[in-house]
Amino acid sequence: MPIEEESKRFKQIREELNLTQAAFAEQLGISMTTADIERGRTRIPGQVVKELLKQHNINPLWLFGESGQKYLRIGDAAINPKVVTVDNAGEENIVMVNAKAAAGYPLNLGDTRWFESLPAFSIPLPEYRNATFRGFQVDGDSMMPVLQSDEWIVGKAVEGWDEVKNNRMYVIVTADSILVKKIQKSEKNTFVSLISLNPEYAPISVDRSEVRELWQVNSKLTFDMETNAANISLQNIHQEMKELKEEVRKLAR
Repeated sequence: MPIEEESKRFKQIREELNLTQAAFAEQLGISMTTADIERGRTRIPGQVVKELLKQHNINPLWLFGESGQKYLRIGDAAINPKVVTVDNAGEENIVMVNAKAAAGYPLNLGDTRWFESLPAFSIPLPEYRNATFRGFQVDGDSMMPVLQSDEWIVGKAVEGWDEVKNNRMYVIVTADSILVKKIQKSEKNTFVSLISLNPEYAPISVDRSEVRELWQVNSKLTFDMETNAANISLQNIHQEMKELKEEVRKLAR
């Protein structure tokens, strides 16, 4: 690829980061500014290519015109389950993690005995075959009206981040907590946004390296249909009231 195109791509990265030439140079360990690289007077040094990959996940092959993939994901920690249990027939169980056990779950991810102490069962339906599933009890109201506190959800194990789809609901296990949220991935860095359905809760930004396990929510178990329907209705009324107040504020201006 001609050096002019290489320089354009380098400049494009800086502009997308909203950095001056001097600030970008300091970040990458270049003396003075990045002007000479952007003007095509000098090639991009190997050390700079390394820093672009390390700091911003820039694919070196894209930088030099040999790939259409701009970003690379490196160093993602494994997010698949560390322990599974099986029944007498050798089939995987669905381990159930209640709200009380959830407090100790992140600390015991590799402890087989701890998992064997939890209740487990299987569901003889095709939707629960050929994969690892786990049940989690919902705690809190951040995912109302879809999920109510004390309901149960069943998640399917996710093997890697490539399987994660934006705006799907997941159980996210970090070093100190279990969260149920919708996920939005970033194309520019390794952070993901964890989004609640309840508008009272602000999104949470988490680096992928903080995630220990990931389960895609594919079903739920509920035992109080009347309360469930009532909560959905109240949530809708609450949302409509918020929207009405906002309209009144606009008219008052």
